[in-house]
Amino acid sequence: MTTNTFDKLAQHTFSVGVELPLDNDWAHFDATKGTPFGVPDMTEHHSRIQLADKLGFKAAWVRDVPVYDPSFGDAAQVFETFTYLGYLAGITDNILLGTAAVVLPLRPPWLVKKAAATVQQLSNDRLILGVASGDRPVEYPLFDVDFDSRGDHFRQSLEIVKHGENSLEPGMSLLPRSTTPPLYVAGLAQQSPQWVGENMDGWLAYPGIPNEHVKRVELWRNVAGNKPYVSFIHLNLVEDDEAPIKRHRFGVETGVNGLIRELNAMKEAGVDHIGLHFRRNTQPVEDAMQRIADMVLPHFHK
Repeated sequence: MTTNTFDKLAQHTFSVGVELPLDNDWAHFDATKGTPFGVPDMTEHHSRIQLADKLGFKAAWVRDVPVYDPSFGDAAQVFETFTYLGYLAGITDNILLGTAAVVLPLRPPWLVKKAAATVQQLSNDRLILGVASGDRPVEYPLFDVDFDSRGDHFRQSLEIVKHGENSLEPGMSLLPRSTTPPLYVAGLAQQSPQWVGENMDGWLAYPGIPNEHVKRVELWRNVAGNKPYVSFIHLNLVEDDEAPIKRHRFGVETGVNGLIRELNAMKEAGVDHIGLHFRRNTQPVEDAMQRIADMVLPHFHK
């Protein structure tokens, strides 16, 4: 099986990116400020994404969270996904722009298709369109969508995103005309592994330890061949370069050398790309990104 022709992420044997928001609000949450937990400070988002682009991180991943739910404690990057991607396309040059992931059952598929085509053209083909069926039941009544039927909605919407032009009447077209972005799926989207492997260009796997990824990668290779396998690490990069790896939910606390070991283990497990999430990071985000660019990325981006 081959990947989407325009999948620039698939051109790398292993790469490292960032997951937005580029803030460390989880590490420095202060209830006295009146901002609920999980709502990041976006003040520096412009300069930080430009820094990530300049430093050579390969991809920036954004979430799709329509409504902040305090029981989940995560507002993602706050801004609406496609609006934000258009903005990011205009202030960056090289970094790929990925969604992790757009919840297809909650969005009119023709508008998803048009929004993706717009971002793909504005970004010079840097979009990776990650999609999902969603996992927050509270959102579905707001959009008048049945939660239990989200798998069916996902398949129907994906068909339009991929092949909608075939159903248009003669003379009609969707503008802008653009290359179809690579389509990745988060989780299984209520589908079988075989269906996902046959119909998607890449897999956005939930964070886990390297040994867990070995089993998942094996499953993915069996159904999807060499298509990209992507996951994420919630990172707290500490000042001591020799600090050992301490595991926490979805990630690690460690120094530079521990991060290199962890990424090598991910690579050996068959992972193709890791997005680093900094919301647990106790040191300034800019400092962490700079140290990773100086001391970690050269081991993997050659």
